[in-house]
Amino acid sequence: MQVIFIHHSCFLVEVDDKVLIFDYFDGDKVNGFTFTGKIPEYQPDTKIYMFASHSHKDHYDMDILRWAEKYENIKYIFSKDIRIAPNFLAKHGIDPKVRERVTFVAPDKKYQVDDLNIKTLRSTDAGVAFYVETNGATFFHAGDLSNWKWAGAGELTNGVQERNYKFQIRQIRNLPINLAFVPMDPRMGEYQYDGFDYFLKETDADLVFPMHMWQNYEGIALYKRKITNSGMADRVMDISRENQVFLIGEE
Repeated sequence: MQVIFIHHSCFLVEVDDKVLIFDYFDGDKVNGFTFTGKIPEYQPDTKIYMFASHSHKDHYDMDILRWAEKYENIKYIFSKDIRIAPNFLAKHGIDPKVRERVTFVAPDKKYQVDDLNIKTLRSTDAGVAFYVETNGATFFHAGDLSNWKWAGAGELTNGVQERNYKFQIRQIRNLPINLAFVPMDPRMGEYQYDGFDYFLKETDADLVFPMHMWQNYEGIALYKRKITNSGMADRVMDISRENQVFLIGEE
């Protein structure tokens, strides 16, 4: 199994005969940032499943719908807050028939797309998080589900965030998770690690990839040095650059 950290919160997972892509956007869509990660080229008949956890421009890019012109087996799993009405698509030069390839999902539901079993959680910001099982492997992509606590927000607001986040994570704590992708946003300052740390301790995820780091990865090493349990630290994946490739389960 191969994992590619594309950029920000976008990860690509190649598992057997299919490709899963989570929260891709083109690198120039977010003001103030230039992300350089690129999706590899695949054969036109490759089974590709593109997930978008919500409509924020650092998680979703309408242009991914144009990929249906190139990949005959591509399918999309979008949070229902993403709007792609036929007239809107036609206005932007996208074939409205692409909507037939889209499964819109709501929080706290279960779906099946081909042989992908999908469970959604409710985000603490917008949209959903995804728990996906396919080919005997399990994946969790948090989207913007995180413990969004901020200095100056106040104990009441931060307390609500923390309770809501922990409630969601407890929904999957007894489920097998081979790979997880979880925010570790440096903008939160002193609270940067709170949500990630809770996820790591509460679940038995084999490997956990930090994300939503806005191209600032130095916090990963700092966090791992704080972990006294070496086995737990080994579960945290080191990310240092966009388009970084990880071979999982291979020597």
